[in-house]
Amino acid sequence: MPKRRTVLAWGAASAAPAALTGCAESPGAVRMSAQTRRGPGQRVKLVFWTWIPIQNVVDVWNKAHPDIQVELQIVPASTSGGYQKMHAALQAGNAPDIAHVEYGILPEFMLVNGLTELSRYGADKLKSAYVDWQWKQCVFGGKVYALPQASGPMGYFYRKDVFDRLDLAVPATWDEFRRAAITIRKRGGGARICSFPPANAGWFASFAWQRGAHWIRADYPSDTWIVDVTSRESLEVADFWDGMIRDDLVTVMADSNSAWFNAVQRSKILSWVGAQWCDALLRVNTPSLKGRWRVADMPQWEAGRQTSSNWGGSSVAVLQGSRHPVEAMQFAHWLNTDPTSIDMLIAAGYGWPGARVDFHTTKLGKPDPFFGGQVYNEVFARSDRRVDTSWQWSPTNTQSIAHVSDAFGQAIAERSTLVGALRDSQPRMVDDLKAKGLKARAA
Repeated sequence: MPKRRTVLAWGAASAAPAALTGCAESPGAVRMSAQTRRGPGQRVKLVFWTWIPIQNVVDVWNKAHPDIQVELQIVPASTSGGYQKMHAALQAGNAPDIAHVEYGILPEFMLVNGLTELSRYGADKLKSAYVDWQWKQCVFGGKVYALPQASGPMGYFYRKDVFDRLDLAVPATWDEFRRAAITIRKRGGGARICSFPPANAGWFASFAWQRGAHWIRADYPSDTWIVDVTSRESLEVADFWDGMIRDDLVTVMADSNSAWFNAVQRSKILSWVGAQWCDALLRVNTPSLKGRWRVADMPQWEAGRQTSSNWGGSSVAVLQGSRHPVEAMQFAHWLNTDPTSIDMLIAAGYGWPGARVDFHTTKLGKPDPFFGGQVYNEVFARSDRRVDTSWQWSPTNTQSIAHVSDAFGQAIAERSTLVGALRDSQPRMVDDLKAKGLKARAA
């Protein structure tokens, strides 16, 4: 097992001290990857675990590569059981060759030595094909451990027809967003400008990210993780949403489920500050609203500034234990960069490409009737350029997000505050890191 110092070396700081590849509190992967020599005409079979229904994309690969066949297996989505299944397979020595792993979860897999180092198989030569900041999400200690697939730059989806009827300008700042919310509450017939989903701390984190917060950072000289969810920036964001909830300007409910989409369809929720991949969710789940949606830039915390953030994003990783890492990496690179594959993935709503592409040459650059003929991805192209790439993820990110979500839910139930919930969450996040054998402290 590599030395424990690599845990700090991740993502945006692609070469740093060594604490991420070592120090697991559990045995992690029991079988290491090793390339099997192929005989003449020998066919390779790869197993690919994902929760994204992209069998049509895999079929294109299989037809063109009869000697390297990929079997797609659908697993539960991410933290809904998919990652637990992957960890169990790593410990049992029967993990799939390839898996979707979100950027924010990669450090957790590194902590249990669950990812194959791809640099030894030539992955560094692929760097120029990918967006730089997404590439860095997959680099630990200067080595490549996954290939970027897509990210989730943020934008503002809104109902143009209702905004026009209420004579509302699209809010350019969060202060304007609040004023628009007041108008909608007064004149919107029971509608609200948006929802606040207490259990979706990942969504909330995107606003703190945009404001300039850093929930986790690495102090390299002391080899220590610094947890800071109670920074001035984070508490300012929490206070904003506390006010929106207190003044009944938002609907407090879980998002992206049938009840939420029903409320959206009935024009009770009129906008959504969301990631680029939310377009597919609206298209599939609110078909009666075709032509009524538009997309604008994310509101700003300070007038005149142009900052954005990210929500979501995934890599394609070769899990530890593969006997065909070269072929697995070959498929992963094709999946993420081939023009036909990219267009098919876009249709599946996979997010903003990790590959360097001129989005105008893909389906992203076409006018969309669902959004009133708007070339709405121009918004997300701008957003992607404005993402603060210094944000880092914790090697205990799943637990961290769960702590904040749980605390938010409790705050809503007890009519307390999100500000207090963040303060309650911070020591728990520090304890999680220490439980992994890592040095950590609060800011």
